[in-house]
Amino acid sequence: MSRRWIWRILKIVVVAAIVGGVVYRVRFAPVSVTQHQVEQGEIVAEVMGTGTLEAHVKATVSSKISGRISEVLVDQGDTVQEGQLLLRLDDEELRQQVAIAEAGRDVAVVAIERLKSDKARAVAVARRAKSHFDRVQILVKSSATTEEELENSTEGLAIADAGLTRADAAITEGQKALIAAEKTLEYQRARLTDTVVKAPFDGLIIRRQREPGDVVVPGSSILTLIATDILWISAWVDETEMAKLKEEQPARVVFRSEPDRSILGNVVRLGREADRETREFIVDVLVHELPQNWAVGQRAEVYIETDRKAAVVILPAKYVSGSSDAPGIFVNQDGQAKWKPLTLGLRSRDEMEVIEGLKPGETVILPTSPKNSLRDGQRIVTP
Repeated sequence: MSRRWIWRILKIVVVAAIVGGVVYRVRFAPVSVTQHQVEQGEIVAEVMGTGTLEAHVKATVSSKISGRISEVLVDQGDTVQEGQLLLRLDDEELRQQVAIAEAGRDVAVVAIERLKSDKARAVAVARRAKSHFDRVQILVKSSATTEEELENSTEGLAIADAGLTRADAAITEGQKALIAAEKTLEYQRARLTDTVVKAPFDGLIIRRQREPGDVVVPGSSILTLIATDILWISAWVDETEMAKLKEEQPARVVFRSEPDRSILGNVVRLGREADRETREFIVDVLVHELPQNWAVGQRAEVYIETDRKAAVVILPAKYVSGSSDAPGIFVNQDGQAKWKPLTLGLRSRDEMEVIEGLKPGETVILPTSPKNSLRDGQRIVTP
């Protein structure tokens, strides 16, 4: 046999050895696996959302009038009571305005008194003119006086009546001036009162934006106040979970500041508008207890319980393979991987309920390395 043929035969043998090695490794070499013994237990189905801690009642404390802050009596982190004084504005100019308005009111009161005296005099004059006119009329009938005297008495009566009418009009005008003066005083006093800002409700100051000396205008934020009786997580939840949720469902809250601790809560409100970009909607979950250190706006995850079953077959979700329409599991059967189709039920964050396909005590397996895969009948080795 020539060297050329020998060389070709050696090539074929080497290729066959390599192919055989690969086939053996793929089909016959044992695969290292981890295993888990199936148990019975309780499973809780949950819907997860991410949100922030918010206060149900929140107010921006501002002034009703423009002015310069003279004193801020509270700071961030202070607890306040309804009606408690929070800050003052400089009120010197407004006190002067109140004093001027009080003086104007007093002048209007004195003017009314003077006008009433004028009316009393006008009434007396009118009464005397009427009496004189009546006497003259009697004397005219008995021809005891002249027509000229009658004309003079008639004119005097008309002048007296006009004076009385003028006195009444002056009193009416004075009363209107008094009302205007009182309204001006009321307005100036209200403005003076507005230099003092008080807490609208019991709560906690979470932010202080202004300092003494700052000039503020109506509506500008000075302090931020929240009520601490209702604090909840406003969580964004995928709209596909909407049908599973309802008010009063139990939930657990995990703050990112304490990732190993779950705090109990419950659903108190479901949003009625979904975000058109993310396709999520707001679910408000009341927190029954807060961490020792907390802040409005801090992030947290909520897990809302939608169903719960006890004494069911459960296994870690990572052991389930196959498609969602045909899920299955590999079990350890005498050192070989055995494929079993499954019928699944509830699913929690990390576990799944097995309705059919597994019994408690069976051992499920998973390749140790994600690079490896299992097939039915393949030999396996366990640690």
